[in-house]
Amino acid sequence: MLSFRTVMSRMGGQLNRCDWASLDNPLYIEYHDAEWGVPLHDDRKLFELLILEGAQAGLSWITILRKRGNYRSAFDSFDPAKIARYNGTKITSLLADPGIVRNRLKVESVVANAKCFLKIKEHFGTFDKFIWDFVGGRPLVNKWKRLSEVPSKTPVSDSMSKGLAKEGFKFVGSTICYSFMQASGMVNDHLVSCFRHAQVQSPRYTIAR
Repeated sequence: MLSFRTVMSRMGGQLNRCDWASLDNPLYIEYHDAEWGVPLHDDRKLFELLILEGAQAGLSWITILRKRGNYRSAFDSFDPAKIARYNGTKITSLLADPGIVRNRLKVESVVANAKCFLKIKEHFGTFDKFIWDFVGGRPLVNKWKRLSEVPSKTPVSDSMSKGLAKEGFKFVGSTICYSFMQASGMVNDHLVSCFRHAQVQSPRYTIAR
């Protein structure tokens, strides 16, 4: 059986995609085709995504995608237990790492968020259970025809932002939360004309990350 990526590569020129993924950028296209909008329930990967979305604030997502491998290396593969123990010396070394976004507030927020993440896991059992409860445990499916229809935030992302902030999380504004929801498949914002709109709703085509 051919792998998902092999099939997508062979079909690449025949597929309708969301407008934002139509740019001639292989990294963006691969991310759209294999990851964006796929329901995600792995705690560590949810933590990674939340951190990366926060790192994106004020920047483009392609910038963060290009640095994702560096982030995984710099932050111990996004192991919250390890990150929660980072001290001032570690933070100083991270701020000297050109492979990540060297913003002190963002770097310090990763450590703070790791501590909050662990507290939520202790209380709820999993972060997955806590975060997916904002959408009732199931993806919200939209049917947008144009990119201009897709919102940057919603009442649900407002609620998530307030809920995370209440738990002590940083860089979790409503816009960041909505982007997180889109990427993690909590909301299906693929355009109806995009080949992935139907696929991400089907277990047969859902790709585990």
